[in-house]
Amino acid sequence: MTAGNDFDPTLDQPTLFSARVTPHRSLNRTGFLVLMAFIGAVSFVAGIAFWMMGAWPVLGFFGLDALVIYWAFRINFRSAAATEDIVMTPSELRVRRVSHRGHLTEWSFNPLWVQLEQTGDPDFGIEHLYLVSRGRRLVIGHFLGPDEKVSFAKALLAALQTAKRGITYNPVA
Repeated sequence: MTAGNDFDPTLDQPTLFSARVTPHRSLNRTGFLVLMAFIGAVSFVAGIAFWMMGAWPVLGFFGLDALVIYWAFRINFRSAAATEDIVMTPSELRVRRVSHRGHLTEWSFNPLWVQLEQTGDPDFGIEHLYLVSRGRRLVIGHFLGPDEKVSFAKALLAALQTAKRGITYNPVA
């Protein structure tokens, strides 16, 4: 028997839930370039106007303002590289988090022992989602807004209930 013929029960398990959560960014790359071109043009025109009035140091401050705005957006876009992957099979719930710096952290839970806790405000909605298992508490979905957390929690709860109930084998499908 070779290693390729070995039985691995984790390979034959269906995926009950799979989600990738990323930070929301309302400005894409094209929008960023258009915005920076606009800010650069306004800063340049205003700086030239002040330079022609004799206040030539103001031109440098307008350039510095545009540079600081560019730098702030670049930091914002870099933080958008963070991801959180949640994958559940009948025997494992795996949470994989990659920070914006590329630092990888993984947690693995048995879905039979996991509970989903929610904290929130009646006016605001769900603020935090937690996976709780054997005394460990893990925050998930912190990139999501309150409405997105509601639908995310419903889908994850349905998958957890399916894992606890056991999947139904249907050889026809």
